Amino acid sequence: MNKKTIADIDVSGKRVLVRVDFNVPLDKSGRVEDDTRIRESLPTIQTLIKNRARVILMSHLGRPKGKRAMEFSLKPAAERLSQLLGQPVQMANDCIGPEVEQQALSLKDGEVLMLENLRFYNDEEDNNPEFAKKLAALGEIYVNDAFGTAHRAHASTEGITKFMPVAVAGFLMEKELKYLGEATEHPQRPFVAILGGAKISGKIDVLERLLDKVDKILLGGAMIFTFFKSRGLAVGKSLVEDDKLSVATSIQDKAKAKGIPLLLPVDVVVADRFEADATSKVVDVEAIPDGWMGLDIGPKTIELYRKE
Repeated sequence: MNKKTIADIDVSGKRVLVRVDFNVPLDKSGRVEDDTRIRESLPTIQTLIKNRARVILMSHLGRPKGKRAMEFSLKPAAERLSQLLGQPVQMANDCIGPEVEQQALSLKDGEVLMLENLRFYNDEEDNNPEFAKKLAALGEIYVNDAFGTAHRAHASTEGITKFMPVAVAGFLMEKELKYLGEATEHPQRPFVAILGGAKISGKIDVLERLLDKVDKILLGGAMIFTFFKSRGLAVGKSLVEDDKLSVATSIQDKAKAKGIPLLLPVDVVVADRFEADATSKVVDVEAIPDGWMGLDIGPKTIELYRKE
């Protein structure tokens, strides 16, 4: 999986538009609670700064659903990044538009600009070509260093590449692709895959490909509730992709036919609402109450998966 990276190009004096994954948790005061994802991006950002690039960062945070909801602002991430870099990080008020374009054009070598949350626009997840074109107008070189979102064909990950003359990988992307390639092409046995996340829609191809490579699959995250509903279990108000129930059934049937164990949780954490102060409890998967939503795997499942 050899990809061209920032090490292969000249970035000096160029506006470099970097897709990072700063979808980090924030505490009640709005500060970054876990900066792991920001730290993982540092090798790419620091290399660009050292090589006198004009760095423009873009990311999403949370699910603002196309609205300018400032509790999902990337300003806290920009502040934390500034602390880690030991230099100012400018914060844009938007991610597209004349004002942002002027900020990008005004950058000097080695300076960093953070764009506001891409998902303040539905156009990001819709992969709207016009939105992608407006993002592309901000830079001269595109760098994708957001491995965690690379499977999604969004404007900032896929659409934008149609409008950029140069597109390369960042160091985090390179590292993850190298690890993934080695793990899937020359795996050590037993080879166990653990998949989570909110939806199965972005993981269908991955799941089906893994069935030909792994010895076992363990499922977690909110995606499990689509699998539960496909089995006829009550799931309360849990997130379910109703249009993917047949896909969930098909994947389970294929796994069974290939003799690949596909394990689902035996207990889950549920809450009465999706809020930080919600009431939560652990129940068996057959006992999810009406009006409650499942969030993730429970302690019995954690212990079960640990033994696998």
